[in-house]
Amino acid sequence: MLLYRIAKEQYANDLSGYGAKLFGGRWNLIGTPCLYTSQSRALALLEYSVNVSIDFMPSKLCFSVIEIQDHLIEFVDNNDLPLNWNTIPSSSSTKIFGSEKLNSSGFPVLRLPSVVIPNEYNFIINPLKIDSGDIKISGIEEYEFDFRIKK
Repeated sequence: MLLYRIAKEQYANDLSGYGAKLFGGRWNLIGTPCLYTSQSRALALLEYSVNVSIDFMPSKLCFSVIEIQDHLIEFVDNNDLPLNWNTIPSSSSTKIFGSEKLNSSGFPVLRLPSVVIPNEYNFIINPLKIDSGDIKISGIEEYEFDFRIKK
């Protein structure tokens, strides 16, 4: 399966999950490393756009195209999610749920719904459970942010 991640150029090759570990996210507590990826470039861009203020939006970004084996993915049932999984800002129960799932799941990748487009999916990767042969960046594509998206 191909997954997509958008980031500043200097982080395009980074699969450590260090940024999410430092700052946390919807599905992880601070201290839990993970990589937020999406099923498409468009969803990755939308997710990035809603989470970064226009004042801090870099004009140059990169899409990382990530290859991962399908059998490594746990398809989390929406009925198992916390009731408030899609609140803005994200709830602590969602962060706890995601962190516990990342640590306890027998799968290194979780498929979870997007808040921006609930019928599309983000894939949260636990880099601590991935062997080097299980994941690879098959391409890095430069992208110049179109600021009309944020205006």
